[in-house]
Amino acid sequence: MALSVFAMPHPPASGQETLRAVGVASVDITPDYPIRLSGYAVRTTEATNVAQRIWAKALAIGSDAEGPAILITVDATGVPGHIRDTVAARLAQKHIDPLRVTVCSTHTHTAPFLAGYLPTLFGAPLPPEHDAHVQRYTRELTAALEHVALEALRARKPARLSWTQGQASFAANRRTKDGPVDHDLPVLAAHGADGELRAILLNYACHCTSIDPRENEICGDWAGYARQYLQEEHPGATALVMIGCGADANPQPRGTLSLAQAHGREIATNVTRLLQGRLQPVNGPLRCVAKTIALPFDTLPTREEFEQRAQKQDYVGYHARWTLEKLARGESLPTQLPYLVQTWNFGADLGMVFLPGEVVVDYSRRLKQELDARRLWVNAYANDVPCYIPSERILAEGGYEGGGAMTYYGQPTRLAPGVEQLIVSAVRELIPGDFARP
Repeated sequence: MALSVFAMPHPPASGQETLRAVGVASVDITPDYPIRLSGYAVRTTEATNVAQRIWAKALAIGSDAEGPAILITVDATGVPGHIRDTVAARLAQKHIDPLRVTVCSTHTHTAPFLAGYLPTLFGAPLPPEHDAHVQRYTRELTAALEHVALEALRARKPARLSWTQGQASFAANRRTKDGPVDHDLPVLAAHGADGELRAILLNYACHCTSIDPRENEICGDWAGYARQYLQEEHPGATALVMIGCGADANPQPRGTLSLAQAHGREIATNVTRLLQGRLQPVNGPLRCVAKTIALPFDTLPTREEFEQRAQKQDYVGYHARWTLEKLARGESLPTQLPYLVQTWNFGADLGMVFLPGEVVVDYSRRLKQELDARRLWVNAYANDVPCYIPSERILAEGGYEGGGAMTYYGQPTRLAPGVEQLIVSAVRELIPGDFARP
């Protein structure tokens, strides 16, 4: 996949920068057939219109000799773990270590529904013709993610990495007025050996829900427009967007396509301003490690409790009937959730954390307090989106993020107290001691 390039007026500054192999690629993942959209239970018809085309992007870093790492970003509400695992297994046949493969969702609520994600979202089974389209799109997306990863590997050229961090302001805590948010806007840039900008990777901790839930058109939401505007402003560069710990943050204001565009414009404007300033070189060798931990569920409801709930003619009732059908097939309810914690670190220059699920803001705030926030980048919606990941504070408060959303995720009950410390401890085990808070 050929890439044109654009020369930055202010190349990355300070120090000798290491040349390494970097490749970037894009693939259009917009379906050309009707499809149910994910993210909102109220939409029960297939989408047939496209407000903005959606994409998967891949960034490959490292030579074959050192073992490349691949980061894939996807315009999707959530890419379930089985898709990431299938893609990683296919890439393993091409000698790519699965521990060095990461798939991040933008969590746009105007992207196609995927098999295995939010299985009880709609409060009823999908009609057979809708399900056929979902199954088809899921297969096609899986193949597209493998393809874009291989294209990024083929596109590798010598490049320098550098990064910086700014802020954006439209994320607002949706649970508590003036509650905690993470407005950090980290940016990683890849410049060719000649100084030309090739790739822009960014992150912001906010739901991709600028558009009204009643709109039933495919769109990348604010993340899609941020990417579009950056690529228009920097011809030849590819922009990739990830989401931070914004599970309890919504764009403010929100509710229209024009607001999605405005939020995307704010991100793009701030990123361009950052790119024109002083960037910190990222020279250290890339180390990718991961660990699967078990997050315990709270006390499971009894069969009798599910039978009582099953009498309700709402989403709770459907979830109970769906659960009882599993029990009738001889399946047991899980008592814990497998949870893949992954970190990338470029020596002591930059550390990236990848957490699955809809992770609330307390995690990024805590990690940035306990570790060196000047060199830490925390991502959510990574490698799997099995449910919301509440903090101890939110578990105590309850509400949608604290457990209510499990009705739509097909999980048996909320997570148990203590999960926050399990996750933070795993991150601190994986991230090198160089990232200790000074």
